[in-house]
Amino acid sequence: MGNVVRWEPFRDLTDVRYAMDRVFDRRFVRQWPMLRWEPAPAQLPIDLYETDETVVVTASLPGVKSEDVEVSVTGKILTIKGEAKAATEENEGNYYHQERRSGAFQRVMTLPVRVEADKAEATFEDGVLTLELPKVAEVKATTIEVKAKKVVEGKAS
Repeated sequence: MGNVVRWEPFRDLTDVRYAMDRVFDRRFVRQWPMLRWEPAPAQLPIDLYETDETVVVTASLPGVKSEDVEVSVTGKILTIKGEAKAATEENEGNYYHQERRSGAFQRVMTLPVRVEADKAEATFEDGVLTLELPKVAEVKATTIEVKAKKVVEGKAS
């Protein structure tokens, strides 16, 4: 006669869970990227800082021509959009990697302060767009002198 073994029903469930964890382990998924294909959003890296007088925005646009970029400011909303054109339109050859993106892009962001868009300057050099946006002049408080009315024999003047 065989050995008597105590039956533990939850051990079987734990074994199944362990097996499923191994199947979907991140290391396993990384080895097979086709199992988790996710198109990455087009990135437009931006640096934004402010000085006493201006808000400065720099954006990296490698391979984009200045005439293919459009910048607009509405209130405190900055929009940079354009199109990166493919270097070649040829479909010959077998690509092993094709990571350089082509097509339309857009980046919309809120500026920290209001700016004077009509006085803004944009320069484009070596694939880097630099925007210098002058800040709107602060509305200064004006002190108003309060004068007391003179009372002349029961009449206010």
